[in-house]
Amino acid sequence: MVNYHEIITIEQGKRSGKSCVRGLRITVYDVLSWLASGMTHDEIIEDFPELTKEDILACLAYAADKEKKTIFVA
Repeated sequence: MVNYHEIITIEQGKRSGKSCVRGLRITVYDVLSWLASGMTHDEIIEDFPELTKEDILACLAYAADKEKKTIFVA
């Protein structure tokens, strides 16, 4: 799994403090939404050439880690 800690950033004034890719204005949510809509890694990179495949994998790793830490209370 990709180590997302140096790729995913959170800055107070950028995109309302949401998790972004390398300080860009592209959020993890954006990338996950594109993947969920059926876009491939290559299609995302074609539309957003500032992203890399490692960035996309970092978003997935970040989301997986967040989900792992989610606690459900009944």
